[in-house]
Amino acid sequence: MKISQALAILLFATFLIGCSSGENKEYNRPAVAADSVSTSFISSSAANESHKDSTRKFIRTAELKFKVKNVIRSTYDIEDITNRHGGFVTFTNLTSNVTDVNTTQVSADSTLETTYYSVTNTITLRVPNTKLDTTLKEISRNIEYLDFRIIKAEDVALQILSNNLAQKRSSKNEERLTKAIDGKGKKLNETTTAEEILLSKQEQADNAKISNLSLKDQINFSTINLSIYQRQTIKREVISNEKNIDAYEPSFGKQLADSLKYGWEILADFIIFLVKFWGLLLFVLAAFGCYKLYKKYKYKLKK
Repeated sequence: MKISQALAILLFATFLIGCSSGENKEYNRPAVAADSVSTSFISSSAANESHKDSTRKFIRTAELKFKVKNVIRSTYDIEDITNRHGGFVTFTNLTSNVTDVNTTQVSADSTLETTYYSVTNTITLRVPNTKLDTTLKEISRNIEYLDFRIIKAEDVALQILSNNLAQKRSSKNEERLTKAIDGKGKKLNETTTAEEILLSKQEQADNAKISNLSLKDQINFSTINLSIYQRQTIKREVISNEKNIDAYEPSFGKQLADSLKYGWEILADFIIFLVKFWGLLLFVLAAFGCYKLYKKYKYKLKK
């Protein structure tokens, strides 16, 4: 009966501990921690190219800010991912920002310099539109903590159509103006005005063409803007003191305090040495006691 009660109590205690640990895990879970950031969290349907509607022309962009273990290593990894998918890096700004510097005198001629700094990098990538989603998923393996993720898909089909129509209008106007200039070649003032109008129309056509080329480039290659950072790092370095050493000669009080401290350390070391060999000391004391008892007993026998 007692055994059954003990087993029941043990099972009940195990149940309570399991519930308690489960609750702690639930409440202590960070909002976007390193182990909870998955490829599905970084990815988005806006990053996937769909061929269902050929009339749509999307410019896809992504912007992310996240924490990594090591900025330099993550930078190399992100650049390798970009190159592997046929993309390229257009901008990178790797910097170390010093937040604080402390100096501590450790000896008469040496000083300990402690530097607190953080490493960051701002990167701009261009990857093929069809590889945007895959690239983002592979970049996500570097994330320790995600600050934010923004993915946009802007439809520019109407803007391209508008530029095409503007080119056609400019082309027709150019033909008519060219014929008008040829027909009025003898009138210099009218010819000059017509040529200026023709030049303006040609410039409008060129601008529309360049705008379309820029839009097509942005459609074919998506832009990814990354801002990565790491935990604040500490660097310690012992540097020589360039000032006169005599100026740092310790005072009498300081020397006296150091001597007392040194003497106490010697005494403490000696006590620790004795404690380490307490067994041997106990044996010596026991042997000495036995010897004294033996001599006392021998003395009584003689009497």
